[in-house]
Amino acid sequence: MRKLLRFGMAGGLGFVVDAGLLSLLLHLTTLGPFISRLIAIAAAMATTWVFNRTFTFEPSRHSLAVEGFRYGSVGVTAALVNYGLYSALLLRLPDLQPLAAMVLSTAASTLFSFFGYSRFVFRGD
Repeated sequence: MRKLLRFGMAGGLGFVVDAGLLSLLLHLTTLGPFISRLIAIAAAMATTWVFNRTFTFEPSRHSLAVEGFRYGSVGVTAALVNYGLYSALLLRLPDLQPLAAMVLSTAASTLFSFFGYSRFVFRGD
């Protein structure tokens, strides 16, 4: 249960980074909602890796490079699901605000992330 709580904290931190950077990029640049979200997702993924590695899961027995590759594999897969849903929502519902689409797509990909990280990246093998 403690891992799930800490994973939620990491996710909350990642969410703040994702939403904050997305908002910042949308307001300060001309990148638009699709490119801005790619940048925001990458920053959020890096943030959650550090938090999860430090506080949620014990570091794996693998090298940092292997662990990073595994984390990235799960993270990129979850990010593709997240980004795909985000893009589909914005394209299908043009009046939907990008932050609302981000919230919905992030909620949908969270469960996948937890199981991927806990079973594939930080398992004690």
